[in-house]
Amino acid sequence: MPYVRRRFFAGEQFVDLPDAQRHVEQWCRDGAGLRVHGTTRTRPLEAFIANEQGLLLPAPPLPYDVPIFSSPKVHRDRHVEVARSIYSVPGELVGATLSARADATTVKLFLHGQLIKVHPRVGAGKRSTDPADLPPERSVYAMRDVKHLIALAQRHGPVIGSYAEAVLEHPLPWTKMRQVYRLLGLVKKWGEATVELACEKALAAEAIDVNLISRMIERATEALEHDTPPPPNVIQGRFWRDPSEFSTAKEVER
Repeated sequence: MPYVRRRFFAGEQFVDLPDAQRHVEQWCRDGAGLRVHGTTRTRPLEAFIANEQGLLLPAPPLPYDVPIFSSPKVHRDRHVEVARSIYSVPGELVGATLSARADATTVKLFLHGQLIKVHPRVGAGKRSTDPADLPPERSVYAMRDVKHLIALAQRHGPVIGSYAEAVLEHPLPWTKMRQVYRLLGLVKKWGEATVELACEKALAAEAIDVNLISRMIERATEALEHDTPPPPNVIQGRFWRDPSEFSTAKEVER
């Protein structure tokens, strides 16, 4: 490249790109190609025709696919952003910085030079998530698996499952998935029997709101606490003594 720059480009002016291409072809053929190379002591054009031209393959029909490279960081949802698209990453790599190579069809992700994931490239604003990259408790939400989420709720009771199904009965059910996760959180906090009873009452009233379930349980718990009398609080005085200490009758030793 320094030779081409000094001997061809330096000091020259061209009308346009086709004009420059015509001049460089002539220069390669009649000038640079016929000079005696300083190292090989041969003419480059003659050496090319004799040794290299017959080994060349046909030119590819499509132009070279120029890849883009970036260094994305793994977010908390175990995805990285490459060229304004989202791709999942395997393993516990949250916070790690990867190397990404993206061409027209493929996105390859590397960690310390080792290939860890290959995705088909998707358009800007879209995502490619492999369920195998996510733990089971997160893959349901990431893949918007509504049926599996309902099955998780049914494991805690048929009424809880029915309530979760009612919550997800929406034109965009995945927008309600967080409410079902909160319902499962109430089961973990208060127990299956308590949440099952609250869901039964809410379904009877056709009140589909997990926030309502939470308030019902909290109010019932507060009412139960008020109805239970507090234990007697007996405060012993500073000079309190057991009555036996003041007895005048002495025990007879046997």
